[in-house]
Amino acid sequence: MRDDLLELVPDEARVSSGESILDLHSADFSLHPPRRPDVVVFPETAEEVTRVLVYANERRIPVVPFGAGSSLEGHTIPVRGGISLDLTRMNRIRQITAGDLTASVEAGVTRMQLNREAGKQGLFFPVDPGADATLGGMAATNAAGTTTVRYGKMRAQVLELEAVLADGRLIRTGSRVAKTSAGYDLMGLFIGSEGTLGVITGLTLRLRGIPEHTIAVRATFPTVDAACLTSSAIVGMGLMVSRLELLDDLTVRVINAFKGTVFPELPTLFIEVSGGAGVEEELEVVRALCSEQGSTTFEVERDPTERARLWEARHDAAHAVIAAAPGKKPKATDVCVPVSELPAAIRVAREALGRLGIDAAVNGHIGDGNYHVALMVDPGDPDEMARAKELDAILIGDALARGGTCTGEHGIGIGKRPYLAEEHGDLLPLMHGVKELLDPNGILNPGKVLPD
Repeated sequence: MRDDLLELVPDEARVSSGESILDLHSADFSLHPPRRPDVVVFPETAEEVTRVLVYANERRIPVVPFGAGSSLEGHTIPVRGGISLDLTRMNRIRQITAGDLTASVEAGVTRMQLNREAGKQGLFFPVDPGADATLGGMAATNAAGTTTVRYGKMRAQVLELEAVLADGRLIRTGSRVAKTSAGYDLMGLFIGSEGTLGVITGLTLRLRGIPEHTIAVRATFPTVDAACLTSSAIVGMGLMVSRLELLDDLTVRVINAFKGTVFPELPTLFIEVSGGAGVEEELEVVRALCSEQGSTTFEVERDPTERARLWEARHDAAHAVIAAAPGKKPKATDVCVPVSELPAAIRVAREALGRLGIDAAVNGHIGDGNYHVALMVDPGDPDEMARAKELDAILIGDALARGGTCTGEHGIGIGKRPYLAEEHGDLLPLMHGVKELLDPNGILNPGKVLPD
């Protein structure tokens, strides 16, 4: 296979079956068992992607797109071997058009790379999942993160999308204009498809102006319930918050141990208010809402460096949880409920943790109803795995009963496949029909998203 692929991508360094390269592409950040691909290809153009897919489709060889490898549900694990298609060398920013607030990029460009260039023109790309993920990977998983409460998920940022289908056809969907009503929304099919319908090679994205004023707040509360109720009130009043994050006391404790910070180990909201001249007034309303729920600390940061440190601590929460349980693997939970249902949903989660004897942190993007239970498990311990699976079922069952979803941002991948039928059972025949139409030989990221 490698010899064949070298004829299509004639560069020894870009078609590899070296041990370390195969290992690097065998896993992501999840606890799902690693599986090596047979070969890794590093294309540099959409034309090379086309050649590889034509070859693989004719021979029924699985192809798994790979970006930063930071996914949390096994998306990039080649569970049936084949070709891992690493798009990180497709990393050119084709154009930033400040007048249109758009950027045209290749799939391997990372969000931080784009923000460095956009920042030179007073612009930024708003989706912040924490990891410096590739923009193609973020589109493939419909990524979200800390800023979703204000700007929305990845789907809201994509104007135009370029992808290669399983048979090698290069397609372009969407439009560079702000809106279009022409035909079916085929672009929406690919955003969140996790590489099962096509390989995303390019994107035109919305940019935003960097706000004139940005203020960060760290507020502590006597209980998680009080923090949740404050969050619901902030969202309900339509305040100009661009981030609204919950960390329970255990999350803060492991962050302090990991980062050397000295935050009070209490349920905490990390809040960011941004905008124009009205920001100070918005801040005072936030202060009053926090006070109503018994906030014990309300610290304000205006300095950009200190704000960055605050959000660095939030983004390092996952690493802190991992560091606190050496030898174990993170188990991703990622349910989302209507914001009004969040306090009750988190109560259910904390009660389940106590009943199952699981020591785990609760945190999340509380402004949009997406919360996580950060637990570490030993994949070799059947009892721990069984309790983690039971917790997953409890959280997802509760979320669905509240009109929520089994995954707010991590995607289905391997781990959530059993729950897709529970959430969208009546739609599965349609989903299978779309998959059959676009990938009749089933070569694109097999074993992911749809139940067999």
